[in-house]
Amino acid sequence: MNLDGLFTRTTVSFQPSLGVDELIINGHEVTGKGLDRVSDILNVVRQSAGLGLKAEVVSENNFPTGAGIASSAAAFAALALASVRAAGLDWSESAVSRLARLGSGSASRSIPAGFVEWKMGADDLDSYAFSIAPPGHWALADCVAVVSAGHKATGSTEGHALAPTSPLQAARVADAHRRLDICRRAILERDFDSLAAVIEHDSDIMHAVMMTSQPALFYWKPATLAVMSAVREWRASGLPAAYTIDAGPNVHVICPQDFSSKVAELLKDLPGVSSVLVAKAGDAARLLI
Repeated sequence: MNLDGLFTRTTVSFQPSLGVDELIINGHEVTGKGLDRVSDILNVVRQSAGLGLKAEVVSENNFPTGAGIASSAAAFAALALASVRAAGLDWSESAVSRLARLGSGSASRSIPAGFVEWKMGADDLDSYAFSIAPPGHWALADCVAVVSAGHKATGSTEGHALAPTSPLQAARVADAHRRLDICRRAILERDFDSLAAVIEHDSDIMHAVMMTSQPALFYWKPATLAVMSAVREWRASGLPAAYTIDAGPNVHVICPQDFSSKVAELLKDLPGVSSVLVAKAGDAARLLI
């Protein structure tokens, strides 16, 4: 589910005066691996456009970066669309999704609108994301319980590389199609109970893999566990809410929009929750100018 109101705004400018690519995120210059990942995307665009110019990339988020709230997905989606258009290319949505995927797999899903599925595909040409339902299909909200706004020590890319060292990863991958089918059907049929069960199960499995990798990765904080436990108790008492957690300590609590105010207030009262970000399903990545 793409989120409305939580955004990354990125500007790409190819300039004759630049000797190297430059990257500025939230007012701070970024070098090293972060810049290298951006340059890899720009190189694909430059090659396609026959362009030899280096670029200045300026990006900003209105939510914490590197804290398990999909900042990398948003950033590479914005970079992909902005760089393609800055280079004068007119690519299809699926082509931009494929480009975004090169920076972050999840970024491919941040290109289309609403409720989105990432197609595994057999190769690069057919591995892209597409919308399975528009934003207005189901009035859900994501109440993000922020328990830590700091940048995580181990990024998602590094964590993903460790996944094969866990004895649980093979089972997780083997069962992925089944979980995806359940999730897709739950969204299309607006079946909240089925959605809650599968997203919590999927999240728990992913973190179990991380906790049993070599070396082990523990993203959860005490407040993370407190939110997870509270959400399960709320649902058992009749409040429709379910959690899912990205590679970080912060918890995404999904609920019908009609219950988002109540869920947000309950989350704010939990020890360790510093703030709550509330967003509904959002539109596709788009150009602002």
